Amino acid sequence: MVKRKGLVLDQIGTVAAALNTLRLADWEFEVVSSIESARKALNRGAPLVGLVAFDSGQAWRAHEIMPLVASDEAEWIAILGKNSPPHQMQGLAGLRSFHDFHTLPLDRERLTVTLGHAYGKAMIQSAEENGSASNDGAEGRYGMIGRHPKMLQLYRKIEKIVTVDAPVLIGGESGTGKELVASAIHRHSGRAKFPFITMNCGAIPSNLIQSELFGHERGAFTGAHQRKVGSIEAANNGVLFLDEIGDLPLDLQANLLRFVQEKTIVRVGSTERVRVNVRVVAATHVDLARAVEQGQFREDLFYRLNVLHLEVPPLRERGGDILLLANSIFSLNSYQKGSQVRGFSAEAIRAMGEYPWPGNVRELINRVQYAMIMTENRLISAADIGIPVPEALQVNPTLDEVRASVEKEIIVSCMHKYQNNVSEVARQLGISRVTLYRMIDRLNISV
Repeated sequence: MVKRKGLVLDQIGTVAAALNTLRLADWEFEVVSSIESARKALNRGAPLVGLVAFDSGQAWRAHEIMPLVASDEAEWIAILGKNSPPHQMQGLAGLRSFHDFHTLPLDRERLTVTLGHAYGKAMIQSAEENGSASNDGAEGRYGMIGRHPKMLQLYRKIEKIVTVDAPVLIGGESGTGKELVASAIHRHSGRAKFPFITMNCGAIPSNLIQSELFGHERGAFTGAHQRKVGSIEAANNGVLFLDEIGDLPLDLQANLLRFVQEKTIVRVGSTERVRVNVRVVAATHVDLARAVEQGQFREDLFYRLNVLHLEVPPLRERGGDILLLANSIFSLNSYQKGSQVRGFSAEAIRAMGEYPWPGNVRELINRVQYAMIMTENRLISAADIGIPVPEALQVNPTLDEVRASVEKEIIVSCMHKYQNNVSEVARQLGISRVTLYRMIDRLNISV
């Protein structure tokens, strides 16, 4: 019988001895005595279930144990001794990263059930991750759609960036998906189970930015009725995403620089320094190097933020990704489309490929969603999307096309006049109901 593998982090061997006494036939446990050894064991074989011993001989601290417990390699169960000091568990339970808790002496039946649940949960999570990884390869990666060489290069850079903890600066035009890139860095890094806090530096009034970033104490200014935790402090142990960093006022750039350098903040109205552990990811649509030359952005802050740089390509430079994205938007929003809508016409596909997309992916999403809802055609046209038809496709209509257009206009007008009463419309036009139905179908008229 194949045994399930587990890992026991136990400094003095109390829990390991208890497990030996229980003789769980379906399980084989590897016992380690340090966090570093536990990490190495996970890297070797990734046991799906781990147990952490907390007893009178232990002194695991939250900041030491949580990076291990919060990782995705295993589901963890905490084992508390009879005399476990309360301070040992402070900061751990609130993070909900443990699958369950048990106390010594261990209850064999209950522990067996817990181990089984933890193992099953880890197996499902592993399967989902493997499945999403294989799906990523088909149309994109990291939750992004795109197979253009520039996107493949972006994926390769993200793959390297998620393994380290240095600041990242993301460049790119508005609407290219910079926040999506920042979110991908967070979700695939060691900070994934901790907060991802977003702050748009260009959307907050300048007199409120300092309070929003660093927080404030009660009474710090008029209207400050209680202490407020700022975005930096709220992102502790996680990622702070500063969007449109180029719009941050110069006087606040000095305060941000101090935080990036020292990893401490001072709330407005306080003199106490608060230490925080935050990875900073910033984004901008402006050229910060030029802004530095023009004296609009601090050079020292620029170099602090630009340790790792990513550039998100504009949509007009991504070729076939445009149709790939359009089809993905169509599928994801299929519940909103008219029942008769089947997809995009050849004209629309050609037009989308040649349109410059000044608003990038954000504009594509908005235009496709609008067309899906408002079109009366089976195939979405360039006109439905609101973009010009390429000159090569602008040809004079044939006699059949003119006749069809006139017929469609007359039928639509009559249907409106007689409130979709098919029998009455057919009588007024001097044709049979069967003929009218055939014309409605041929002319793609929505009834």
